[in-house]
Amino acid sequence: MTALDRPAPDVASGNLSYADALTALEARGRFGIRLGLGRVRALLRELGDPQLAVRGALVAGTNGKGSVIALAGSALRAAGYRTAETPKPHLVTYRERIVVDGRPISPDDFARGVAAVLPLADKVAHRLGPLTEFELLTAVMFRHFALIRPDVALVEVGLGGRLDATHAWDGGVAVVTNVALDHTDRLGSTLEAIARQKAAIIERGDRAVTGTVGDALGVVRRRCIRLGVPLAIAGPGAVLGWTRDVLTVDLPRLGPTDIGLRGRHQGANLAVADALLDALEAAGIATVPDDARRTGYAQARWPGRLELLDVATAGGGTREVLLDGAHNPAGAAALATALDELRPHLAGGDASHPPALTLVWGSMSDKDVGGVISAMAGCGALAGATVICTALDLPRAMAAPELAAAWQTAGIPGLRAIAAATPDAALDLALSAGDGTVVVAGSLYLVGAARARLVEDPALRDPEA
Repeated sequence: MTALDRPAPDVASGNLSYADALTALEARGRFGIRLGLGRVRALLRELGDPQLAVRGALVAGTNGKGSVIALAGSALRAAGYRTAETPKPHLVTYRERIVVDGRPISPDDFARGVAAVLPLADKVAHRLGPLTEFELLTAVMFRHFALIRPDVALVEVGLGGRLDATHAWDGGVAVVTNVALDHTDRLGSTLEAIARQKAAIIERGDRAVTGTVGDALGVVRRRCIRLGVPLAIAGPGAVLGWTRDVLTVDLPRLGPTDIGLRGRHQGANLAVADALLDALEAAGIATVPDDARRTGYAQARWPGRLELLDVATAGGGTREVLLDGAHNPAGAAALATALDELRPHLAGGDASHPPALTLVWGSMSDKDVGGVISAMAGCGALAGATVICTALDLPRAMAAPELAAAWQTAGIPGLRAIAAATPDAALDLALSAGDGTVVVAGSLYLVGAARARLVEDPALRDPEA
């Protein structure tokens, strides 16, 4: 039973179970995405403006936001700071969207937050219209942060920046990781237009950090000049080498630095994260010494993003599974490069004829599926691979046979694309076929479904309804 299949919760009582709170929150999904700050600001005022109780960094960008927060948060914790983070989207449990010291919010705290916010949201709705699911979540998040008083908050923008609900908060540091074409129906059809939406999170009095380049960098720089905001431009750290589990990047301040995230694109994210920490120090929010940075970067983890798992199989052995979202062309290009570079370190990679990869792939129909597959087509490691296409039970999911047909025409030598009715069926087929690495990618919804099945983490286990 899904949250939306359950009976309507008794919101008026103010005493909600976790399942009831989730039902009430997700029911607001029917209002869709409605960008704008008026409703969420009014709701936060009703709550006593809890967002004013915390300082930190608001992080926008097309890709890399979660990685930057994972790296910076890990370094802050290594320095002894209590961190609050808001990674999006969640993979296994909705509670992953509100994280304190690396652990999701508890079911009880989540339920109490929703119960406190809903009546006030209804009050605001009488004047300004119904609030969306994400606007409610943003209010629950800041209410929780005000109660626990973390030392530093690292908040990920949901969509764009200028009109995103998280922009109701200014933590003192504003970060724009990079800009690529995505969500063009809402943010604009050019890089400059999208950059303007993202750069709008930079406010007078902030410290700003960016990893953007070209025309997008020009947009960010002009906004900072207009507002008198100091801007740190973080060029990518040079990648010195990698193993199966460690990437080594050269940073101007630290020199050769090991990080626990895979893929050479993390060199750019590490540079942004390190500049974010510098900005927090300049803003008087937190000071992270070099040794804590090195420790934190090496310990950083970001589930579902080039995450390697050793999965027990029915035959008593193990199978290597790589999870990665790769839902837009930029993300797919990063995955393609990572697969080629990690190939010697993956299962059977040191053999003269390493076993072929098996992909489990799902995509949303409103994404640039053709662009994603084109980005993957240049990956040499996919020669001879099998792609098992599937679809989650979501209205936006592309049908598996249609996705398989798109993959089959990608021009990858020896590639075979087939369809499987469900993600479980696709994963079963992949784990039982061959002995090479299984790659699950194309949609974070699919990655979340796979991770829920393959990883046993008590912190991610929601209470039974």
